[in-house]
Amino acid sequence: MDISLIRNFCIIAHIDHGKSTLADRFLLYTGAINEREFHNQMLDDMDLEQERGITIKASAVRIDYRAEDGKKYCLNLLDTPGHVDFSFEVAKSLSACEGAVLVVDAAQGVEAQTVANLYLALEHRLKIIPVINKIDLSNAQPEKVMQQIRNILNLRTEPITFASAKEGIGVEEILERVVKEIPPPQGDRNSPLQALIFDSVFDNYKGVIVYVRVVNGYIKKGMMILFMGTGKVYEVQEVGIFQPRPLSVEELSAGEVGYFTANIRQPKEVNAGDTVTQAEYPAKEALPGYRSMHPMVYCGIYPVNPKDFPLLREAIEKLKLNDAAFVFEPESSSSLGPGFRCGFLGLLHMEIVQERLEREYGLNLILTTPSVKYRIKLRKGETVEVDNPSLFPSAVNIAEISEPYVRAYLIIPQDFLGTVMEFSLSRRGIYKSTEYLGEGRCRLIYDIPLAEIIVDFYDKIKSMTRGYGSLDYEFTDYRKTELVKLDILINGKVCDALSSLVHREKASLKARSLVTLLKQYIPRQLFEVVIQAAIGSKIIARERIPPLRKDVTAKCYGGDITRKRKLWERQKEGKKRLKQFGNVEIPQEAFLAVLKIT
Repeated sequence: MDISLIRNFCIIAHIDHGKSTLADRFLLYTGAINEREFHNQMLDDMDLEQERGITIKASAVRIDYRAEDGKKYCLNLLDTPGHVDFSFEVAKSLSACEGAVLVVDAAQGVEAQTVANLYLALEHRLKIIPVINKIDLSNAQPEKVMQQIRNILNLRTEPITFASAKEGIGVEEILERVVKEIPPPQGDRNSPLQALIFDSVFDNYKGVIVYVRVVNGYIKKGMMILFMGTGKVYEVQEVGIFQPRPLSVEELSAGEVGYFTANIRQPKEVNAGDTVTQAEYPAKEALPGYRSMHPMVYCGIYPVNPKDFPLLREAIEKLKLNDAAFVFEPESSSSLGPGFRCGFLGLLHMEIVQERLEREYGLNLILTTPSVKYRIKLRKGETVEVDNPSLFPSAVNIAEISEPYVRAYLIIPQDFLGTVMEFSLSRRGIYKSTEYLGEGRCRLIYDIPLAEIIVDFYDKIKSMTRGYGSLDYEFTDYRKTELVKLDILINGKVCDALSSLVHREKASLKARSLVTLLKQYIPRQLFEVVIQAAIGSKIIARERIPPLRKDVTAKCYGGDITRKRKLWERQKEGKKRLKQFGNVEIPQEAFLAVLKIT
């Protein structure tokens, strides 16, 4: 294919600004799909994406477009997620493109993730095409949003296209701008093969399906290829493109985006960011790849039935293939048996991984309380990193504890400034600055402990600002803190799966919330259940679940009271024995409810 007729571009935006709808319109307009095949979110092929109305995985598709100049162009489009938890998917997509369509909602305006995604695209030196979408809405203010793009995003000279993806307005104009303004890819078909892996999935029949952007050379069926990161050699079985369904082709050459299979059965042998080259004539050096993403949130994932552990391990390895930002390592819990300690980019990322494991692999799972990674300096002088409460050292051995801080960028209406500032301070936020963006909006900047924002911070900001607030954050550094380990005891036995690391000031409040919540979710037993929260040996909160009572004197009609007392005493002794040896089953709902307590 003539490389000058190829355009590789992606769509970036804040969550729910219309990226997937615009991608759907491109497919319909260019005839990649017809009206009969069409449904909303065509490129979001996961059930979870359809149900939640969000994009989780970046999707690639090739569309053929005949432009006004009469030439037929090959457009490789990547639709990306908008949520901050999936920023790694955006970064991967940008590495495979030369340009980006930046979509801004005509009613919501520029939001935090709009700014973050623009800066990410500019880092990759992409050509930006700004588009104001949803101009058909009754509360749309395109002129006002255009000023925001000029002032906040500093895109002063770029022409701005007005569009409505839902109504199909402006679609042709955007495609014409893609063809005219985005440069064709640079590359040489006759150079040694260099292809960047930007994603992969596992297929039970074909093995690992590897998604690549070919930078130099070409790749075709029967070729022996080398993965430069792992040193593994394979024979290519199939080469193809997405239109949007997989379609086999003869070869992929420089500048093209597609996939190949090579009967790869071990998911861990394929890594996003690795370079594929020809085994016989390898390239001299690998492509730059991706900046590795470090997990922000950690939690334990355990099968409800310990016998399912091998299935969980297999499922996690396959899921990791499709989600490079997800990390895991085996661990064991005295309460829950064998499982994995997993790292995520945020709480939504964690929820999505859990739902995918349960739906796609039929597993029944329990997740422990999420935590962040703390740095602990011991009195001996060494420093350890702890993300699991069970590994927290004894207080007598600790010299200093540091916790991760993030810089949070909040774009909110000015009317809610006081409320949001008060809430941010309650989460131990350190105020940095306020920028007034015009049109009644402002940007607040805070340094906040990561542990304070991972659970419900974004939800609270949304509800406080009536849906108009937005959040973006980036890791800054570690700072000294006062931390304690909060243990939950069920009938005197520590349940390590419910233990958590909390700031000393908030320990009492969290302890009271936890025991009250567990009392609601743990069913009554035939014996008394005592729930306690403790810091070390000190009990700071307690609740009691009374036993189910069987009326042992129901058959006694009248007679001497001593006969009834004997039966009650015998029942009392039996309940004491049950409490000593009986196990309290903690339902999964209790673990899930605990996740929502900050």
